[in-house]
Amino acid sequence: MIFTEKNLKIAYLFDFYGEILSEKQQLAVELYYNDDLSLSEVAAQLGISRQGVRDSLKRSESSLVEMEQKLGLAAKFGNVLEDIGRIKNNALTIKLSTDSEDVRQCADRIIDDAEKIAQSF
Repeated sequence: MIFTEKNLKIAYLFDFYGEILSEKQQLAVELYYNDDLSLSEVAAQLGISRQGVRDSLKRSESSLVEMEQKLGLAAKFGNVLEDIGRIKNNALTIKLSTDSEDVRQCADRIIDDAEKIAQSF
């Protein structure tokens, strides 16, 4: 499978909303998007037709996109990570532009705290 922007988006949304899908849909999405199996390979593993896999994936994709449209968790998560990155960059700029050891230590604490927040996700 070629990793298109759409495929990456579905894999990303699956991380957020995969639990809303049925077990069979979860497995199909996992095998197709994350394990990079073909439709035929997924069909063989699930014991259904290739068309059945395709239909299941299309329904799953629709459900995942719909949940993101309603809740926006993936977008919010991306925004938080961007904000954390900006906080770290600003703290680093402050650290590098001062002669005050107290200010540098404070900037280091800000960077450390921002990294802890990012890792908690």
